[in-house]
Amino acid sequence: MITIYKSIENGLQILSKPVDGCWINLVDPTTEEIEQVVSLGIPQDFITYPLDIDERSRTEREDDGTLFILMRMPYYNGAVVDIPYNTIPLGMVIHENYFVTTSKLPVDVLNEFALGKVKNWTTGKRIRFVLRILLLAANRYLSYLREINKNVDILEDQLAVSSRNKEILEILKYQKSLVYFTTALRSNELVLNRLQNTRLFRMYPEDEDLLEDVITENQQAIEMINISNNILSSMMDAFASIISNNLNVVMKFLASITIVLSIPTIVTSFFGMNVQLPFDSNPFAYLIIIAIFLGIAGLVIGLFIKRDWF
Repeated sequence: MITIYKSIENGLQILSKPVDGCWINLVDPTTEEIEQVVSLGIPQDFITYPLDIDERSRTEREDDGTLFILMRMPYYNGAVVDIPYNTIPLGMVIHENYFVTTSKLPVDVLNEFALGKVKNWTTGKRIRFVLRILLLAANRYLSYLREINKNVDILEDQLAVSSRNKEILEILKYQKSLVYFTTALRSNELVLNRLQNTRLFRMYPEDEDLLEDVITENQQAIEMINISNNILSSMMDAFASIISNNLNVVMKFLASITIVLSIPTIVTSFFGMNVQLPFDSNPFAYLIIIAIFLGIAGLVIGLFIKRDWF
């Protein structure tokens, strides 16, 4: 799908054809849509690179000055999938006349620009537009991180009173998301450091200050996600130890019960032998035998309780 936007006084205007200073947004474009954008002087590779969901963050520059920036953006897959929060590549092409964005899936950050939720920006200022996208993406990482921490806290409370595998598997899903976030943010950091050394992003003091804000927010996101990931890993290890300890307690209790229940069998087997035994002529022999194994069982239970085996 291709959508063309142009800034006007009251917001954004959707156009049918590209014009100078417009924003061309491509989401899973068809072959015809790619050819339409390539005819404007945009290299085809810059359009097809972001369509690979595993593409890494990087920058490229053509001889005519066209700059290509590929960054990993946060993406919410849904609560019922194996990885609720993931990242997808977003390609941004800064052309002399156009600004082009390409992605395989819809990017929430771009939707906020398209819906007019972001103020004080225009499609004509392409460098500042890129920086606003990157700043909003860093904030979105932090927003998703808060949602992950909130969900993990709920699962932690549930896991404290339950030893089922469901809660552990749910926590593992969010731990995977944090790993993807960390990897994407670190690769984005390398690209931001490269952009900081680019003269194009240091032409205006406002752009330079905004780029520094983006780098700061990206570093903050990395640190916060690392903290959450470490806490989550420690929590998983702690719950694994608790579950293992609970299993040992259950096994110890069952072993104690087995020993106690085996005492009547031993005593009755002894008195059931076809030989001369005590109390064989006593009419209350069975009561005496019951008293014997109850006494032995009581002593064993008392010993187990003293040693905290029950």
